[in-house]
Amino acid sequence: MRLSTNMIYTQNMSGVLNNQSLMQESALELSTGQKVNKPSDNPLAASQAVMINQSQAQNSQYTLARTFANQSLSEQENVLSSVTSTIQEAQSVIVQAGDGTLSDDDRASLGTKLQGLKDQLVNLANSTDGNGRYIFGGYQTNTAPFSVDATTGAVTYVGGSTPITQQVDANRTMTIENTGSQVFDSLTSDAVAEPDGSASEANVFTTLDTAITALNTPKASFANDTDYTDAIDKANRGLRNSLNNVLSVRSSGGTSLSELDTLDSLGSDRNLTNSTILSSLVDTDWTSAISDYSLQQVALQASYKTFSSMSQMSLFQMNR
Repeated sequence: MRLSTNMIYTQNMSGVLNNQSLMQESALELSTGQKVNKPSDNPLAASQAVMINQSQAQNSQYTLARTFANQSLSEQENVLSSVTSTIQEAQSVIVQAGDGTLSDDDRASLGTKLQGLKDQLVNLANSTDGNGRYIFGGYQTNTAPFSVDATTGAVTYVGGSTPITQQVDANRTMTIENTGSQVFDSLTSDAVAEPDGSASEANVFTTLDTAITALNTPKASFANDTDYTDAIDKANRGLRNSLNNVLSVRSSGGTSLSELDTLDSLGSDRNLTNSTILSSLVDTDWTSAISDYSLQQVALQASYKTFSSMSQMSLFQMNR
């Protein structure tokens, strides 16, 4: 086979360019710290890396969602802690009101104190978070969930009927904010029943209004001696039921907060596992990469020298 000058030149130039390309790829790997910089470097590893990156992105989204959920549940718990204290204080007033020796003035004084506690409870029921959103309004977060009639003092829930939920993991959605009706106008399954078999009072504000009315009514105005004690006893049962309901909501929220901690731990483990796998797929093996770069540097220098020597052969000279 006869070798032409052009063929010799082409073969040597191809060797130089090939070695240059290999060295550039090694230099890119060293500069980026990744052995897979484009799909053609390792198609299988590249496709697996894409899937793992998508999993990491989803995991990050759920981590952020859990942060918001934790914040909402914690804000609700802080308010409900104050609600619990207020109801317990109202119970103490009701116990005092049961003293049959109290004068009308004494009762009126307790009624004033109970009214103050009711106002405090309404204020708590209309609490907002750090962004000005009403906590107990369901998805109606821009308006106060409880309104107070200026004439009768009756409290009405005007918020949303659906509690706010948040997806906090791939297969877990939880309630992060309860509605006002769930907190202030509901009963637990073990609510104390009324002696006459009538429905138990679920609305804590109505319960307080019953007691306040009784306390502000003079003894002489009651038709019989038991009307006052019946009203106070009913208020006592109502507050006990309302307190149990609030504690039930708090317990559920506490369970959710604990679950969020568990999910955060699992998410961190998942993130670490994905990062480890991703690193094995695309990250540079520095010892191997540096060794390859050094060898390719020698190979490129050798190809330069070979090309330079070949270009001095007489066949090239004759071709000039």
